[in-house]
Amino acid sequence: MVAGDLVLTGLMAVLLVGVAALLTRVENWRSYTPLAGGGAVTGDETPVINREKPAGIIRWLTTVDHKDIGLLYGVYAVIALAVGGVMAMLIRIQLVVPGGAILGNNAYNSILTSHGITMLFLFGTPIIAAFANYFIPLLIGADDMAFPRINAIAFWILPPAALLIWAGFFLAPVTENMIEPARTAWTMYTPLSVEQTNPGVDLMLLGLHLSGIGATMGAVNFIATIFTERDGEVNWANLDIFSWTILTQSALILFAFPLLGSAIVMLLLDRNLQTTFFAVEGGGPLLWQHLFWFFGHPEVYILVLPPMGLVSLILPKFSGRKLFGFKFVVYSTLAIGVLSFGVWAHHMFSTGMDPRLRASFMAVSLAIAIPSAVKTFNWITTMWNGRLRLTTPMLFCIGFVSNFIIGGVTGVFLASIPVDMILHDTYYVVGHFHYIVMGAIGFAAFAGIYYWFPVFTGRMYQRTLGKAHFWLSMVGTNITFFAMLALGYLGMPRRYATYQFDGAIAPLTQVQTFHQLATVGAVILFIGQLFFVWNIVQSWLEGPKVEDGDPWNLERDGMLDREFQWFDKQLEAEEPEKDPSLLADGGQEDE
Repeated sequence: MVAGDLVLTGLMAVLLVGVAALLTRVENWRSYTPLAGGGAVTGDETPVINREKPAGIIRWLTTVDHKDIGLLYGVYAVIALAVGGVMAMLIRIQLVVPGGAILGNNAYNSILTSHGITMLFLFGTPIIAAFANYFIPLLIGADDMAFPRINAIAFWILPPAALLIWAGFFLAPVTENMIEPARTAWTMYTPLSVEQTNPGVDLMLLGLHLSGIGATMGAVNFIATIFTERDGEVNWANLDIFSWTILTQSALILFAFPLLGSAIVMLLLDRNLQTTFFAVEGGGPLLWQHLFWFFGHPEVYILVLPPMGLVSLILPKFSGRKLFGFKFVVYSTLAIGVLSFGVWAHHMFSTGMDPRLRASFMAVSLAIAIPSAVKTFNWITTMWNGRLRLTTPMLFCIGFVSNFIIGGVTGVFLASIPVDMILHDTYYVVGHFHYIVMGAIGFAAFAGIYYWFPVFTGRMYQRTLGKAHFWLSMVGTNITFFAMLALGYLGMPRRYATYQFDGAIAPLTQVQTFHQLATVGAVILFIGQLFFVWNIVQSWLEGPKVEDGDPWNLERDGMLDREFQWFDKQLEAEEPEKDPSLLADGGQEDE
């Protein structure tokens, strides 16, 4: 356990030092880099100081500009992705051999718990907030978010949340394992999460609570912004699809995250004040599952709806035609938002609930696949007979659609009670879930990063490396998670550090082969992300400058949106004869 903790602590320390070194290269701490915040650079590349903002690192610590905060969210999410990715690689290396390759059981359980929480709460939600903060005001023609200071507070809550969630890894070596990482799995099922005396569980719960508060504050801000800050020309009929999905997501957050916060408070009280909310003689251990999954399944759509919006926005741009059935995509988004609160108990089919109640949840779980299928057919029809351009953003959108189909179909199987009773708590569930989380949400995030990279940085990325990143990610994703689906059919339980079981349960040789195949796929996927990091960092520092406000030639098909119109005005303001102070900091020019 100590060795495993020390190894992971060392890896995290190296990562944090690397991030600090990178930031010192990317940012001139003595000046204001205007492309991220609304100012400009003159033709001789001499920085023009925006006197309304402080210079240097103080700018990043005090900024309330939605674009700066969007970049902060993005950097935070990429760091969390790197930490969660390292944890995932340790898990896959551990499972190469039946007896476990590198980790003890406790270390494995700690890493498994933190991997899930990191990817869902510290990467998934913040990467969406990065795009939404930067581009929602630009897309709707607003100068900034409705509550800029609340927007900043919502972000700055997240770094302490991450430190609390990861605290056990740092504190275990210095406290002689008196405080260890949580080993509850990311679902924190009772009574296990109540009975663990480890204070690291309390720290993790407090970190989760903080992240939920930040997400709720951001949701209130997005709803207020979209309702009250739209330009006069933007109405509900022509509001872009990304804003629709963010609006729906924010409404889900308002109902889901406070419930998680309440459940976490009750769990903390059970752990520390001996209350009985989740004790057998009190509310019962199943009460936690009901409360957690009433949050947990809307959370899946909180994570996947904005990526659907990104794909619905980006895919038509490179298909040369408008999104097919725009109104039906909007209606299906709203339908998913409503239905998502009626499916939570399909995670609990094997708990022994009333069969009549179980059947009703199965029906709704099958029904919610319909609006998702509507979106899928609309994306395919948009591409049908279109003028396709296979740029890197478009490749990731197509990869999103194909992975989402596999993840969605496997989810429909799990929504069927007889199938779920066999496959529940096996690697089939892990494969299904990761096809959605990595194969869909991750791919949409990469599509957004590449599509808006010129707006973020004023430069263009290396296209060849971008396509290499896609193909490595696509191949690695499908090898890894398809192998997990096969493991589920073989009956391999999830969350096990070793699998030296009797051959009567499953053919051990085949189980080991598919675990090794999943590890090979994970290595390919990991190499692809190294291509991504190198491409983004190198291009941000040294990539060719974008001199055209329409770097994707979208105007050819009449697909130029407001954010690129704003970007074009930014480039015009960089010209020496133009006064950059005349350009507003948000989506509109001052009259």
